[in-house]
Amino acid sequence: MKYDVFAKDCPSRGTLDHLTGRWAVLVLAGLRQGPTRFNALRRRVDGVSEKMLAQTLQALERDGFVHREVLTAMPPCVTYSLTPLGESTADHVQTLIDHLEANMPAVMANRANASR
Repeated sequence: MKYDVFAKDCPSRGTLDHLTGRWAVLVLAGLRQGPTRFNALRRRVDGVSEKMLAQTLQALERDGFVHREVLTAMPPCVTYSLTPLGESTADHVQTLIDHLEANMPAVMANRANASR
C-alpha cells in the first residue's frame, strides 16, 4: 500500500498530526538524551501540563515512537525512551529545531519589520 499524507483518509495524516503537535515535537527532542522519567521530562518540556504530557506520550507510544517501561520498584518507576523509529524521527525533528534556532535572528527581524 502506498501512503499519501495529502489524501484525507490516509492514516499517515493522523500520525503526522501526532508528531507535529507542539508537545510531541518537544517530547521527541527531549527523549533524545536517553530514557527519562515522567517528571524529569515534564521539567525538560517547560510549560506542558501533566495531562498533555501523558496524552502525548500515549499517542507516541501507540504509534511506536516511544517505549514505556515500568520498573518493579517501590514506588513503581516508569521510564520513557525512544524506539528505533522514534530515534530516527527525533533526529529529523532535531534538525528542524536546530534550523529554526539558527535562523531566529532573521525571523525576529521579519517580525519587527512586519509590525511597523
